Amino acid sequence: MSDPTGIGDSPEIAEIRSAVRQLCGRYGEDYWLALDRDRGYPTEFVRELTEAGFLTVLIPEAYGGAGLGVREAAVVMEEVCRSGAHAGACHAQMYVMGSVLRHGSEAQKKQYLPAIAAGELRLQSFGVTEPTTGTDTTSLKTVARRDGDVYRISGQKVWISRIEHSDLMVLLARTTPRDQVKKKTEGLSAFIVDVQAALGNGLTVRPIESMINHHSCELFFDDLEVPRENLLGEEGQGFKVILDGMNAERILIAAECVGDGLYFIDKASAYATGREVFGRPIGQNQGVQFPIARCYAEVQAAGLMVEKAARLFDAGVPCGAEANMAKMLASEASWHAGDVCMQTHGGFAFAKEYHIERKFRETRLYQIAPISTNLILSYIGEHVLKMPRSF
Repeated sequence: MSDPTGIGDSPEIAEIRSAVRQLCGRYGEDYWLALDRDRGYPTEFVRELTEAGFLTVLIPEAYGGAGLGVREAAVVMEEVCRSGAHAGACHAQMYVMGSVLRHGSEAQKKQYLPAIAAGELRLQSFGVTEPTTGTDTTSLKTVARRDGDVYRISGQKVWISRIEHSDLMVLLARTTPRDQVKKKTEGLSAFIVDVQAALGNGLTVRPIESMINHHSCELFFDDLEVPRENLLGEEGQGFKVILDGMNAERILIAAECVGDGLYFIDKASAYATGREVFGRPIGQNQGVQFPIARCYAEVQAAGLMVEKAARLFDAGVPCGAEANMAKMLASEASWHAGDVCMQTHGGFAFAKEYHIERKFRETRLYQIAPISTNLILSYIGEHVLKMPRSF
């Protein structure tokens, strides 16, 4: 998947890769630098990516999408990131809709998926994380109380990205108190929230200023009314709705990290070849050359795990371990490549005009979100290696 020559790509994959590359080429790095400075949203880029069908590849043809797999979607995300773009501004449009596709009623699918595929609606946000619970999802405190034909939702969420640029959100809330369920994963329910209708009517959005332009916000729910027909899946089974989309999310973000890693390697190798000090290219020195070469090997290896996870997902085979490992390995490889790229450029790496420091900040996130490296290691230890649960 991550072979920069494209060798080994099927004709269809090669065509996707080339088309995404051409589209991204129309949005140079100065475009992303300006957005980063002003904390702006890439409206034009997202619109064109959607109209070209690249953000809707996972939506079935019956609902207006391309009906392709996670492997094709991963190639899209990889190429977007390798171009120097910030895929975090739009990547959730791919995987959040999976909750509707796999758990929504037929009426919900017909209502939302064609409009998402056409670019008329954006479903880009999961409302899960809370200030006091973090990744301890089953302890969340946002509650949804049934009141006739509506649910009344109250609580708080944090680090909810792209909500200001979304029409819809999938929100997780507790409908049955934790002390009244047999398993802690029960009693949680997922809802499709009309964000635009909710603003000022029980939903307050407060942007969070952070080190990356991820458009993250804190959300406050005060007796927000959500129609009963917006319940996604069965009441009390919302944890499964959210969990079901996490493998696709991790695979796609891993692919983005592969793209980031190749971006850094492209930058570092080109600079090391052209930059002369003491009468010779710095890339001629093994102390500069070897770290870049090692990063290339690490990114290529991570790319193979991403491809394996994507193939398993598309085949309908359990792939939790592979998706987690792909995300961990790729995020670490991209961060290592970014660090080496910074070191290769020396002081120039800190100049915004070289664009490296922005990507360096962006790729660092993925060792923390959407799941931290330690939780992945815990998953592998318990579920793959069958060691005792660590928490």
